[in-house]
Amino acid sequence: MPRATHPHVPSQVSADGKTRQEVARLLLEQGPMTAVVVAEQLGISPAAVRRHLDALLADGEAETRDAPRRGPRGRGRPAKLFLLTEPGRARFGHAYDDLAVSAIRFLAEHAGEDAVRAFAEQRVEKLVGPHRPAITGSSDPAARAEALATALSREGYAASTRQVGAPAPGQNVGAQLCQHHCPVAHVAAEFPQLCEAETEAFARLLGTHVQRLATIARGDSACTTHVPVTTGNPAHPEPGSTVPTGREARIPNGGKPA
Repeated sequence: MPRATHPHVPSQVSADGKTRQEVARLLLEQGPMTAVVVAEQLGISPAAVRRHLDALLADGEAETRDAPRRGPRGRGRPAKLFLLTEPGRARFGHAYDDLAVSAIRFLAEHAGEDAVRAFAEQRVEKLVGPHRPAITGSSDPAARAEALATALSREGYAASTRQVGAPAPGQNVGAQLCQHHCPVAHVAAEFPQLCEAETEAFARLLGTHVQRLATIARGDSACTTHVPVTTGNPAHPEPGSTVPTGREARIPNGGKPA
């Protein structure tokens, strides 16, 4: 997307962003292509085009490959063809979220809510299951929460933990697990079963009764889960107990990390 213009930002920044988007769009629609061809198509200098191509390469949004030679092999390096990578294509959006929502709607209509729930549970198991040994290696819920945050970050959720509360007699000290990104937020907004299954999986992995305080799917700035770490909380949720979901608890700061 073109960069927004701000009063304190030179207009050249905005112009550069627009030109870079045009370069990327040309690669999307007609690539792979050389820098010279891109310059000819856009009517700007090859030097300017190479500057934008170098920026796309540095950001991982484009890649190069050697152009096939035609005729006798000559001296010098072969021409480079530029093409977009998957992150570069993401500049122009995609319909993956819409497809996922449509698929889960179909599942709900034809197989019922239990099927949606089973799908949500299977999805979160595939997400965190491979990391279970690293997460459950400690008996301390706070250490487990930190290991879970590391695992979630590796899966694209940009997670972190922070201690909340101050140690004092009778005070509920805990850890706050924050996921600053959610790749399925758009889908979870319509199907909260995804968030509910995730929360319950966290409780099993952490070995304590957790509380989901906020979710990106509901409009909060982060998905925030409270993990109690003081004594007096069961090492495992009591049989028959329920884990509060994002719809049952909120915090005043809208899910922002403490």
